[in-house]
Amino acid sequence: MDRGERESNEEKKRKHSDNDDGREHSVKAKTSSSLEEKRDIIQEPLFDLNSSPPPEPPSEPVDPPPPPPSPVTQQPVDPPPPPPPAKSRRRRNPTQGPGEGKSEFIAPPFPWATDRRATIHSLNYLSNNDIHTIMGNVQCKRCDEKFTLEFNVNEKFYEVMGFIMEKKDEMHDRAPNVWMNPTLQNCNLCGQQNCVKPIIIPKNKKAINWLFLLLGQWIGLCSIDELKYFCKHNKNHRTGAKDRVLYSTYIALCKQLFPDAPFD
Repeated sequence: MDRGERESNEEKKRKHSDNDDGREHSVKAKTSSSLEEKRDIIQEPLFDLNSSPPPEPPSEPVDPPPPPPSPVTQQPVDPPPPPPPAKSRRRRNPTQGPGEGKSEFIAPPFPWATDRRATIHSLNYLSNNDIHTIMGNVQCKRCDEKFTLEFNVNEKFYEVMGFIMEKKDEMHDRAPNVWMNPTLQNCNLCGQQNCVKPIIIPKNKKAINWLFLLLGQWIGLCSIDELKYFCKHNKNHRTGAKDRVLYSTYIALCKQLFPDAPFD
């Protein structure tokens, strides 16, 4: 190897060595700088322990609690006055007796009637007093003639009682149509049929000939007010349709005439 080549190689080695020394020096410098920064950070306190704490943020004003309520002295209160007593209303009994000023007792309008309103004597009383025939006033609707009609008590009553015993189970406490629309007698004066009716004075209920109407099976010719009059004075229920009130009237009259009749 000639001298020029040796010098060139030594120059290259020296430059390479200088580069390595510079690189090492640069790394050491960087490391030293980093260590000094960390030391400064550790040595520098985050805050001063001797300094006063930071002021607290202002708080909102709090209202003081309300004072306790003062005790209330209760004044004695007089109790309310009692309510006035309720006026007692006398309940009207549908089966009560006669109204004010009227007596239950009357002068018997017929020999077969008693001295009580809407009441007739029994068969025994009539037989013992020789009353076998009764009569009543009638009027023809065709010729307007008035006359008297007679009935045999025993004969006509057993016709009525026989009809009731035969039809009672079919009635169901209601008067049948033959009682609601009774057949009238024929007129012997003008010869017309089904035209003779009993005379009933509406304004004189106490003078109604109840036994005569029973034996002729003409009670259905009475108005509902007249039937209620009978039920009122015989302590019978008098509300409802006419057929019920009429049925009650028939049964009550039969029991007056024959108390032992098996109608119940």
